[in-house]
Amino acid sequence: MDDVLTAPMVVEFPFTRSLGPVLSAFLTGLRERTVLGVTATDGRVVVPPTEYDPVTAEEVRDLVEVGQTGTVTTWAWNGAPRRGQPLAHPFAWVLVRLDGADTALLHALDAPEGPGSVSTGMRVRVRWAQERTGAITDIACFEPAPHDPPPPGRPAAHPGTFPEPVTGIVAAARLDYTYSPGRAQTRYLNALAEHRTKGERCPRCRKVYVPPRGACPTCGVATGEQVEVGPAGTVTTFCVVNIKAKGLDIDVPYVYGHIALDGAGLALHGRIAGIPCDQVRMGLRVEPVWTEGGRHPDHYRPTGEPDAAYETYKELL
Repeated sequence: MDDVLTAPMVVEFPFTRSLGPVLSAFLTGLRERTVLGVTATDGRVVVPPTEYDPVTAEEVRDLVEVGQTGTVTTWAWNGAPRRGQPLAHPFAWVLVRLDGADTALLHALDAPEGPGSVSTGMRVRVRWAQERTGAITDIACFEPAPHDPPPPGRPAAHPGTFPEPVTGIVAAARLDYTYSPGRAQTRYLNALAEHRTKGERCPRCRKVYVPPRGACPTCGVATGEQVEVGPAGTVTTFCVVNIKAKGLDIDVPYVYGHIALDGAGLALHGRIAGIPCDQVRMGLRVEPVWTEGGRHPDHYRPTGEPDAAYETYKELL
């Protein structure tokens, strides 16, 4: 058995959301070096503010300015920061109850002296980012502060509104992970690199799965028998793509279809070329086209054979 394949994968996209009046005020306040909370129906001050009461679900908008110093309620040490985290060197994740607030805010604590310098109950203060745009990252991090007692009482509601409020944010969402296709699809991918297509047959229903999944989803048993299928197949259904995808070097329009390779028990998908888009049809017989060094077919093209009868592929739609 060959070694199971693995590959690094990245999913990345910009996430855009609009802000209601509460979050708009909170992020605008951060831009102006001010931290705002909201007063819940039971009188508690919630930071970060929520648009609805966490207990009653009633809408709340009574904004309150809280302090820029606070107390650590709990913490965890991060000895190996990852890409995009607040600090590039080891730091502590902390929950900080700011003075005047009744709930805690999660952020990073810069603790250059190491985890031994961090403790529950320690006093910290906000370190503002040099450039602020109206985002949670306007708080660069927290840093240790003198152990002074918090000021008595509650601060008054914040007067007025800030100019040019932040009404929306764009956050870059990114997920880095390592993908492994497993033993069954590793065999499939290795065969594709040799310009062959291999599936696996279920010992009960005898269906040949391409790509193989390692088990039959219908019978629930392992599919260990290797079966080579194709190379030709039949177009079972298709669509014409008129929107160009980012990073895809293919002119639109083009056709993407489901292709049932000869001997396979279900259809796989692939691009269909070598024929005008308006001539692609169900039942069209096609074969794979491989590019030099390619590990999978670049596209499928007509074989020139007569179209397959509908009865031969209707169960594979």
